[in-house]
Amino acid sequence: MASYGAEAREIRDLLRQSTRARIELIWPEGKFEPSRLESTEAVAASEAIQGKLRELSPRTDAQRWLQTRALSLSGDLAQTRWLLIAQADSSIPAVLLAVLIFWVAVIFLSFGLFAPSNATVLAALLVCALSVSGSIFLLLELNTPFDGAIRISSSPMRAALAQLGR
Repeated sequence: MASYGAEAREIRDLLRQSTRARIELIWPEGKFEPSRLESTEAVAASEAIQGKLRELSPRTDAQRWLQTRALSLSGDLAQTRWLLIAQADSSIPAVLLAVLIFWVAVIFLSFGLFAPSNATVLAALLVCALSVSGSIFLLLELNTPFDGAIRISSSPMRAALAQLGR
């Protein structure tokens, strides 16, 4: 929108404010809450930006292309926001997780009962148990991308916000 000209200054300011608010909404100082993603302010800001983009009256082909591209990108961003809201909550049912842990425990219990009792077997069982528990941990961590030990960084959004300030 910087290439569009002075007519798009209000849109750039609105986009900057909206991006700053979205960063604080998704990466707050405290714990992440998926319910905060559905804020009406975020929806209103997105619709206001799209409305302002539609109100632009391009005078050249370049401005017409920039307006079309900006409308397309704002539509893609709105669609991505709704996808993020839909996927923010945990999608792994607790019953499935309980059955998985029970099943793995039974398998390791049967291996422990029927395997000979020596250091090599115990070391192999320990390594396998750590591998399986690590994979379950990663499954749970990657299921909640904005919370936990492994989370999506806010650095790219903050860098984009810094570029919007120019």
